[in-house]
Amino acid sequence: MDISNMREEFTMKGLERKDLDKDPFSQFEKWFLQAEESGLRMPNAMTLATAGTDGQPSMRMVLLKFFDKNGFGFYTNYGSHKAKEIAANPKVALHFPWHDLERQVRISGRAEKISVAESAKYFLSRPEGSQLGAWVSNQSSVITSRQMLLSKLEEIKNKFKNKDMSLPSFWGGYRIVPTSFEFWQGRRNRLHDRFLYSKINNGEWRIDRLAP
Repeated sequence: MDISNMREEFTMKGLERKDLDKDPFSQFEKWFLQAEESGLRMPNAMTLATAGTDGQPSMRMVLLKFFDKNGFGFYTNYGSHKAKEIAANPKVALHFPWHDLERQVRISGRAEKISVAESAKYFLSRPEGSQLGAWVSNQSSVITSRQMLLSKLEEIKNKFKNKDMSLPSFWGGYRIVPTSFEFWQGRRNRLHDRFLYSKINNGEWRIDRLAP
């Protein structure tokens, strides 16, 4: 299958240094709100890249559930493949692919668990089906059939029948504390605009333009 002729010309407005906020968190918030307001489907969908002790990277899509000046957060099963790799190597990367805006954002940093109280607050705000799903799935483990999941679902429903749902001990959140951001805007002739924010010792951020 030859797909070498699949091409897309980038025609939207470019990105100049004068348009950038000196704070990458504020710049991200600006772009995130624009992605949301544009009607982009699931603007909070992001690729999370991790690597274990063998150095083999792995990626998957997760949903950004909070961000502030302290970092970017998501929730998962602490026994999952990604969680095991984070435990072995907390250095991770995030990628937001906002194709319709001809933009992408790359973030590198370190992952750390958030508090049980923070995880519980979010967990209890989820729809009941999502809460049940967290209890049912031993994420990333091998299972024999879908019926096995459905049987476990009925078991969990009975466990919490007429009782409030509680936070599973094996489920919670991570916060990614960034060390660098890259904001990428497509331009004609593949001469894209790329700006890298790098954290420096005094807590400030250096901004460099990168060659496309």
